[in-house]
Amino acid sequence: MKILLTGCSGQVGYELERSLQGLGEVVAVDRSRMDLSDLDQVRDVVRAVQPRLIVNPAAYTAVDKAESEPELAHRINAQAPGVMAEEALRLGAALVHYSTDYVFPGDDPGARVETDATGPLNVYGASKLAGEQAIVASGVPHLILRTSWVYGMRGKNFLLTMLRLAKERDELRIVADQHGAPTWSRTIADTTATILAQARAHDFSADWWREHGGIYHLSSQGQTTWFEFTQAIIEQAGIDCRLVPITSAEYPTPARRPQYSVLSSQRLLERFGHVPHWRDALRLCMQ
Repeated sequence: MKILLTGCSGQVGYELERSLQGLGEVVAVDRSRMDLSDLDQVRDVVRAVQPRLIVNPAAYTAVDKAESEPELAHRINAQAPGVMAEEALRLGAALVHYSTDYVFPGDDPGARVETDATGPLNVYGASKLAGEQAIVASGVPHLILRTSWVYGMRGKNFLLTMLRLAKERDELRIVADQHGAPTWSRTIADTTATILAQARAHDFSADWWREHGGIYHLSSQGQTTWFEFTQAIIEQAGIDCRLVPITSAEYPTPARRPQYSVLSSQRLLERFGHVPHWRDALRLCMQ
């Protein structure tokens, strides 16, 4: 069975290439071979590989830059997944796609569930929501896994940025009024593999997808703020750096962020198993 994995050089894609081994023949492509901004190339690669399953972690993730590049963000995050969904349906294949907590407005301190009303505050969130909608509308068997505050030991992410800045500066001013759950890229990859192993045990049957497909929240257990996350990072790293909590208003950015970005993973936990607490995952990641 062929599995087409996109974005294999990204932080989630890199981990998925390892985690998906044993489930099938993983055909891993990066942007040099499959550029999601080139919709014809996306279609051509899917038709050439003819996978039974497409796993798509590739995305436009520059949240602030998206405000000045809405068309490009939409093409990569909405139109390209729509093309993948159409091609997967034509092949009789299925699609696993990753989305974000930023599809929600984040104006409520409660943890969001999959059926809660969406309402993105920024271009990035709107483009990811449009991608979800294109996949669902296509009718392809699918899993859409919404995650949050993704980090890892490669690529560009909050963890690596804080480690670098804490070594360079004596003091860091960190936003303390945005709430979410940092999620390790390896947690996302390993949980995906656990889910797909169950699907494989049923030969990726149409019945399995009808019963288990749809949208799930896949984010670490617990919740924190960017300030508390940074505290945990520098404690784990043993770096001496003073942290000063600030408000979102004191650190304006081109894109608005949700104040409350916590996702409830209860549906995924009930169907597929364990997701670690964010502190436990951070400790493992930094070890």
